[in-house]
Amino acid sequence: MKELLRTTDPTIIAFAMALLRGEGIDCFQMDVNMSVLEGGIGIFPRRIMVREDALALAERVMADNDIPLGRV
Repeated sequence: MKELLRTTDPTIIAFAMALLRGEGIDCFQMDVNMSVLEGGIGIFPRRIMVREDALALAERVMADNDIPLGRV
């Protein structure tokens, strides 16, 4: 799995995952349970992971919908 997207905005996560699933791209959300450590204030980013062979297509889907990837 490769990191596609990193953000603290839950609406971007939900929208991006809906777009990916609509294109038939398997995706997985990581760091969902970090809110237990942070107290629910949303300072730790969540990540969306995709299979390595689907990364280029997933990046294109994000670019077509003006979703910043937020990766370093």
